[in-house]
Amino acid sequence: MISSLRQPVVGISGSDLLLRQRHATPVKARSFLPSLAREKGHGSLVSVHKPLHIASSLGGANFSSVKSGGKGDLVKCEAYEADRSEVEATNTPSEASKKVKIGIYFATWWALNVVFNIYNKKVLNAYPFPWLTSTLSLACGSLMMLISWATGIAEAPKTDPEFWKSLFPVAVAHTIGHVAATVSMSKVAVSFTHIIKSGEPAFSVLVSRFLLGETFPVPVYLSLLPIIGGCALAAVTELNFNMTGFMGAMISNLAFVFRNIFSKKGMKGKSVSGMNYYACLSILSLAILTPFAIAVEGPQMWIAGWKTSISQIGNQLIWWVAAQSVFYHLYNQVSYMSLDEISPLTFSIGNTMKRISVIVSSIIIFHTPVQPVNALGAAIAILGTFLYSQAKQ
Repeated sequence: MISSLRQPVVGISGSDLLLRQRHATPVKARSFLPSLAREKGHGSLVSVHKPLHIASSLGGANFSSVKSGGKGDLVKCEAYEADRSEVEATNTPSEASKKVKIGIYFATWWALNVVFNIYNKKVLNAYPFPWLTSTLSLACGSLMMLISWATGIAEAPKTDPEFWKSLFPVAVAHTIGHVAATVSMSKVAVSFTHIIKSGEPAFSVLVSRFLLGETFPVPVYLSLLPIIGGCALAAVTELNFNMTGFMGAMISNLAFVFRNIFSKKGMKGKSVSGMNYYACLSILSLAILTPFAIAVEGPQMWIAGWKTSISQIGNQLIWWVAAQSVFYHLYNQVSYMSLDEISPLTFSIGNTMKRISVIVSSIIIFHTPVQPVNALGAAIAILGTFLYSQAKQ
């Protein structure tokens, strides 16, 4: 028999079980075991730190008959606490499988993000319409999830008007951040956009401090110095600097900070999985973005630009557009699914490592010229992001 209760150590002897024929008063069962319900101020004898094993006398194991002055047998009940390793050994496989699962999530998340950024930049170089590109990304993800729900591949979420009301400000911030990042990448190198976007923690702390009144430990504020300094150094030394691209990345940072704040406030108590949450977010963002995309760029510009791009690039442009749309949804979906399995701190560290993989891979693939000082600024900014995630735990 194993007890899951915890307190100090237990030792049970059978002195309470003196079953002698000359006693007329029956022995009460509660005198056999120490009381589990003590009054306040009295400690319990039963350990809760380790399982308690009590040997059975009737089976003949660990019971002994002790003669007490010839006055009958004294039954002795022996108890011992199981070694912690006996219990933890049973949990080892599940812990190991969980670590493997998290590792698969991270590897998939990073790989999908790298592929998305490559195809997204290819599309924007050949077909520079960031508002339409952003709309197609959301439309593709929304269509994929609607088909998954209709066919039963994924279980449809149970939502109500209150859910969509809480999701609306999150979707607005997500839409702004998504479009601003796409505009940024249409004007500057992918690596530069992600270097600036690594400064998001600085926006998070400043917004939380001055708008929400939150305070942070001193190490958190100190970690912002390398983030801000590194981003500034990278921006000043960027060979192909563009103000629109720089401001797009900065606006994206600010928008995603508000997205996180609205998400934490509005989604408390909502039982929707990470995958379905992002699907609903994509659908609502698509509804918000579509009229603005038509107003800013419009079908006439899209058609004229498409004919020009097809004549120069060929039909592979269709594949690029489809790939960037699909991979955009998949990498975001995996990142939201990983939030169901890991802590925000682990997610933050994973996001930092993701930016490193995107920056390095984009520099290699697009042959982006990088000065040593520019690379130093990027390294300092990313190091500051890592220190921030450590200081905030």
